[in-house]
Amino acid sequence: MTKHLPTLGDISPLLKAEILAEALPYIRAYHGKTIVIKYGGNAMVEERLKESFARDVILLKLVGMNPVVVHGGGPQIDEALKKIGKTKTFIQGMRVTDEETMEVVEWVLGGEVQQDIVMLINHFGGQAVGLTGKDGGLIHAKKMMIPSDTAPGEKVDIGFVGEIEAINPAVVEALQDDAFIPVISPIGFSKEGQAYNINADLVAGKMAEILHAEKLVMMTNTPGVMDKDGKLLTDLTAREIDALFADGTIAGGMLPKISSALDAAKSGVNSVHIIDGRIEHSLLLEILTEQAFGTMIRSR
Repeated sequence: MTKHLPTLGDISPLLKAEILAEALPYIRAYHGKTIVIKYGGNAMVEERLKESFARDVILLKLVGMNPVVVHGGGPQIDEALKKIGKTKTFIQGMRVTDEETMEVVEWVLGGEVQQDIVMLINHFGGQAVGLTGKDGGLIHAKKMMIPSDTAPGEKVDIGFVGEIEAINPAVVEALQDDAFIPVISPIGFSKEGQAYNINADLVAGKMAEILHAEKLVMMTNTPGVMDKDGKLLTDLTAREIDALFADGTIAGGMLPKISSALDAAKSGVNSVHIIDGRIEHSLLLEILTEQAFGTMIRSR
């Protein structure tokens, strides 16, 4: 026999009203505040999660918050590279990006992925606008060289991978004032017009800092930051994070995520959260309930 799963239709009107009333203090606290959301992982590829994310972002906007979405697209880039016979390579969590890969990144992130997000938000009644670093001079970038793991003091060239020189928030602020939801692809541009692939976690963290965001929420494919025994760490300070870096607990793709989250916390973003994007409405659970959800990162 198939087990019946509860739906909204199974919840009494009274309980629905109580749930909405419990969200009121959070709606009041964050009204008019900017919430930067790093959107990635399964939440970007599973249809039910994509739809719940779009609805969540629209709801936040309708109750008076200012969501800004910075999206990733690693799986989509991997799939596009596979189709043209290229293999993916990562060093210290950063994608090695030659000229051909950069063309794919621009096409996938600034085109296919971004437009899918924009159209889905618009389909459910929101007003989203897609941006790359070129629009309004949003993201100024330069070539990134990363420290070598094997040769102390030396740098490694990983291709057209950029680091952020500056962010000009004018276009984002103008869209927010006009009730639009900005959807930002992590592609920066140099003064000479060269495009650079930038880690989306780094863009989200810097965007939260520049926009003086109330919250930075990073959606991942894990419940949050886990210790070596697989236990969720719900509250981390800068000192604790340094220890997790040192003993290898935080490694690979989590390195830029945690580093940018910590930088944002140190730069004045009031709260930074890493949450499980595989759970439907995880965004609302984090922002509109008192339930401790994921990992919160504090600067001290």
